[in-house]
Amino acid sequence: MDEIEGGILAAIPPSALTLTLTRAAIRMEHSTTWAIDKVNPVDDLVFCLEGRGHYLIDDEPRVIEPGEAMLIRRGQRFRGHNEGPETYRGVAQHFTLNIYGLHDLIGQMDLRPHLRLTRWPLLEAMVRHYRQSAPPESVTLGQHHLFMVLLIAFIEDAFIGWRDSATYLPEGAHALDLAVMKAATMISANPIDPDVATRAVDSAPYNRDYFLREFQRRVGRTPRKYQEYRRMELAMHHLESGLNVSATAAELGYADPYYFSRMFKRTLGLSPREHMRRIEKSRHGGFMRLDEPEQAEKLAQE
Repeated sequence: MDEIEGGILAAIPPSALTLTLTRAAIRMEHSTTWAIDKVNPVDDLVFCLEGRGHYLIDDEPRVIEPGEAMLIRRGQRFRGHNEGPETYRGVAQHFTLNIYGLHDLIGQMDLRPHLRLTRWPLLEAMVRHYRQSAPPESVTLGQHHLFMVLLIAFIEDAFIGWRDSATYLPEGAHALDLAVMKAATMISANPIDPDVATRAVDSAPYNRDYFLREFQRRVGRTPRKYQEYRRMELAMHHLESGLNVSATAAELGYADPYYFSRMFKRTLGLSPREHMRRIEKSRHGGFMRLDEPEQAEKLAQE
């Protein structure tokens, strides 16, 4: 069965994010004579395709190998070289990622800076295409979108938590939006954890009752109901991947599959078996959702 995750960025609306590629992609192809020593004013994400890159990041040694990615944060001094014998090939991209146009989202996160990508068998072809298709002096729309996919894959693997020292505006809607977003992403990342909603609310720098009201106003659900919704979305993935109702209930921590089915229907408006009937219908040309009046009328007549 495919790995299923809530995703730390799942709760962030796309319109809230601003990704900027601050220069053309760097198509790395470094022999043993290569050496670098610099500090970038923006974040830098590096992917290794062949060979090895040896680095000192703020005097901490790192060796990046094929299938691995490394984040060099803005302001970090990094020195690099290739000890050989193979040519060190890969791609690096300078970027910024802001939320609500005001906050550096990467700076808000505690991330593992260097790791092997868990989805590398799927991502390798994308990274190679990104490198090969990169114009030497410009950034294309296709690259912008593809890099966002690669960046999200890295963040999903690298995310540890939100930084306690993250900067909030002292007043204003954007600071509250950011706090709600962080709480929602904490819940989305681990909806099976029974205490995650409580921890997410407690982590917000606001009065608890006030924050609960504002969370519901912005998200449309209380934190606990939002957790249950994300939990049932996860259940949908399990069902669609082939698990039966009992196995799906067990994966989500429900000892009683009948109680799970009631919660599924209460949250999503249809039972697990009804959901799977709709999935099966859509696979054979039926309608998955009642988005148009004529679709609803057609289904009602069947």
